[in-house]
Amino acid sequence: MPPILQRLQQATKMSRRKILLLVLGCSTLSLLIHQGAQLSWYPKLFPLSCPPLQGSPPRPKHMTVAFLKTHKTAGTTVQNILFRFAERHNLTVALPHPSCEHQFCYPRNFSAHFVHPATRPPHVLASHLRFDRAELQRLMPPGTVYVTILREPAAMFESLFSYYNQYCPAFRRVPNASLEAFLSAPEAYYRAGEHFAMFAHNTLAYDLGGDNERSPRDDAAYLAGLIRQVEEVFSLVMIAEYFDESLVLLRRLLAWDLDDVLYARLNARAASSRLAAIPAALARAARAWNALDAGLYDHFNATFWRRVALAGRACVEREARELREARERLLRRCFGDEPVLRPAAQIRTKQLQPWQPSRKVDIMGYDLPSGRAGPATEACLKLAMPEVQYSSYLLRKQKRRGGVRPRPEPVLDNPPPRPIRALPRGH
Repeated sequence: MPPILQRLQQATKMSRRKILLLVLGCSTLSLLIHQGAQLSWYPKLFPLSCPPLQGSPPRPKHMTVAFLKTHKTAGTTVQNILFRFAERHNLTVALPHPSCEHQFCYPRNFSAHFVHPATRPPHVLASHLRFDRAELQRLMPPGTVYVTILREPAAMFESLFSYYNQYCPAFRRVPNASLEAFLSAPEAYYRAGEHFAMFAHNTLAYDLGGDNERSPRDDAAYLAGLIRQVEEVFSLVMIAEYFDESLVLLRRLLAWDLDDVLYARLNARAASSRLAAIPAALARAARAWNALDAGLYDHFNATFWRRVALAGRACVEREARELREARERLLRRCFGDEPVLRPAAQIRTKQLQPWQPSRKVDIMGYDLPSGRAGPATEACLKLAMPEVQYSSYLLRKQKRRGGVRPRPEPVLDNPPPRPIRALPRGH
């Protein structure tokens, strides 16, 4: 114990444990004051239900994260979590050069040249790109944790078909924009190599840097190799259908608090713009057409539940429940007693109006109650801010900050979490 704390102990007759708790409490309070009033109104920090793995020493929060944002998988919501975390901790977020718009020149293979110079070197990366391991590792600092998210392929394909119907030539050819018609004979509409063709065939595999024209029925070794490549890099593959459980695993991986992964649902379609339920025959056809994606999803869904078992399923479920309860409190505090997603035309706050892909698809969002101002309102604004507006805001902010920032240094006594291949292979 440092001399100053020894003198405090002698003067107050407090135990060593109480002294350390007092110091810890003061440090936490100092941190919250330093971060400002933006955080002070968040729900009270709740105790974590899942203790650290036995024998694991406490870790500081991990600050370097690369999130591969896949398409139509709730990735925008994860991106918003990472953007807000980066802002609270004054981290640099890699953002696309304006010529790439708000994505890293997707669907081209990612290159570090696509990153705006004002946002280099980064701590966090979370915008759409096509995965290129060498280029990302050239950009991101040593010790970066890589994570991504997958979605059940039939549900994902229905969302892709609806969202990109006016952009993907294969979808535009289908009479009456019928998903059933496309899946009954996809080869009649699909042309490999066309612009945006990747949205119509094995999009997950394409986003992960794979060849979306390969079929596991013809070449099972290719799927196994792609899975192996993903496992060598990514420490966590989240599953959209178990979003809250995924965030619990994410916060454990990064040694974050549950408060750090609170969220509002973003980029969601209105009920009128999606199928209420996908018929079983249609789901089978979607999985058959996207067999590579189906193979990836099935494998990493199983991997995900091994991670849950390793953490303790009961405590993960408790934390997921606590996260949902805290999220509901936060949404009510931000958006009123009955927070609801609204069509863009009903959202008065321009910064919260989501981009609409076409007149046939309604993307919903939240709006702030009128007459509010202050740090709490600013935090609520960020919580519901769509990708395009938030990316533009962060770019302006980081350009104003100016200057070349030093490359984030790895913490040598705090090694990053291991990739998936280091996990046990038990059931």
